[in-house]
Amino acid sequence: MSDSATILLVDDEPSVRESVQAYLEYSGNLTVKVASNATNAWEILQTIIPDVIISDIMMPEVDGYQFLEKLRDDPRFQSIPVVFLTARGMTSDRIKGYNAGCDAYLPKPFDPEELEAIVNNLLERRKVNGKAGSDSAKLEEIAQEIRELKEQLGQQQNNLTTTPPPIKIDLTPREQSVLDLVAEGLMNKEIAARLETSVRNVEKYVSRLFSKTGTNSRTELVRFALKHGLTE
Repeated sequence: MSDSATILLVDDEPSVRESVQAYLEYSGNLTVKVASNATNAWEILQTIIPDVIISDIMMPEVDGYQFLEKLRDDPRFQSIPVVFLTARGMTSDRIKGYNAGCDAYLPKPFDPEELEAIVNNLLERRKVNGKAGSDSAKLEEIAQEIRELKEQLGQQQNNLTTTPPPIKIDLTPREQSVLDLVAEGLMNKEIAARLETSVRNVEKYVSRLFSKTGTNSRTELVRFALKHGLTE
């Protein structure tokens, strides 16, 4: 992995903490913070938000299940992947762990290479999910801008004179369809479903529309199209 990530390891056995920390930090891509119990771990969580939490289940005072429940009840930590380590490898224990909300379950004794593979997989999945969430938020923001733009132009309709485009723009039927749907505030995935084509094809048509209209964003494209009567 190329990006550095922070791991919080919670285990009451010093030998486990030391060996796992040394192994995971060996590559240089992971920083491991350690806690000897859930209470100590919770204190650490007030200062850092790790990318993955590895926790033992059988711990004094607050066990792993109770710790996980507290994590899942706090909005700050709900999405952090959690790996359970335990000496209890019964199927019923694993089911209880998954039902509690853990993302992976590794019975002791375990191969540290397997643990590292699990951690890297969870980190990669977290990265992908984070990007998808960010992209979705950005697309929704663009859609909202388009809706507000159309509302503003609608309010100014009495004073707005539609003028022909400064240059002749010939759009193919498919480009026109894509433009109309972009003006409705639909995103590429929704347009692809409406037109029964691929998202890649939609991206190609939107790129062509940018080129033909001299615009650089969906909002600019819609503003240009509405102003010059290319769509309604």
